[in-house]
Amino acid sequence: MERIERIHALHRILTAARYPVTVQRLQGELECSRATVYRDLAYLRDYLMAPVIGNGEAGFRYDPDEANRFELPGLWLSSQELHSLLAAQQLLMRSGGGVLSNALAPLQHRIEKLLDEHAGGRRVPVERVRVIPHRTRRLDEISFRNVATAVLDRRQLAFEYRARSTDQPTRRSVSPQRLTHYRENWYLDAWDHERDGLRSFSVDRIVAARLLDDAARDVPDEELDRQLASSYGIFSGTPKGWALIVFSAKAARWVADEHWHSQQQGRFLPDGRYELKVPFSSGRELLMDVLHYGSDAEIVEPPSLREQARSLLSLALSQYDR
Repeated sequence: MERIERIHALHRILTAARYPVTVQRLQGELECSRATVYRDLAYLRDYLMAPVIGNGEAGFRYDPDEANRFELPGLWLSSQELHSLLAAQQLLMRSGGGVLSNALAPLQHRIEKLLDEHAGGRRVPVERVRVIPHRTRRLDEISFRNVATAVLDRRQLAFEYRARSTDQPTRRSVSPQRLTHYRENWYLDAWDHERDGLRSFSVDRIVAARLLDDAARDVPDEELDRQLASSYGIFSGTPKGWALIVFSAKAARWVADEHWHSQQQGRFLPDGRYELKVPFSSGRELLMDVLHYGSDAEIVEPPSLREQARSLLSLALSQYDR
């Protein structure tokens, strides 16, 4: 048990004790030496201003007149909880493509300081927590913060958007609904006032985001899920059908543990292959993921999606026939 954990446990013991607790009992409860018990009691009394009274012969307790008014200050986490929090913080910093680094730097400093207290001054090797970004996109820090603020403060947002499909700039005025992190990148789900419907925007394509004074229109969660999360992919829409994909026995060892969609259906076939069914609207993103498996994946149904895969494979092969 490390020091902060012992202090927390010591506080619980003394708070619950109706009579003085002997040093011997504290040694057993805290799993430490007699000298450590005295040091922790002194730290609790002198540094944290706890109402500790008593002595080594009679035992220790909290002063009954002061005990109800004393609480441990600050954030108290175990070293394991702090390590997990630090790892999660590293993930969040890296997944933002660096855009969150400045905002999260104070939090990282506080976590590292708490870890130093746990470790008795021993340096915590933060660099051993590795997060390797993959195909992340550059984000404008000011636009990202304004998008996040609009989502959480429930305010309307105006910005210029340049969709990759057309590369043409358009002005948008929206009511933000959700900020989504998907495949290493950020997306804004919002009600587009000019188009009178729900749209998803890639945040890295948002420029000059500006908070408006008007309150955002709230769309029910059920409607958001139905239109934006019911089919495969980030730009999903209402499902138009189900795709049936069969993976080889080798690929099955990976696919069976993967989450493709909240409504996916999967089963192993007798020969070891894996059959996966997912709802889809636009096949573009689904095709990209299936083709990632190459010869280890086959789209069986529907025929239209199977034909699209065949065409894409033919076009790809033609690049190597020159």
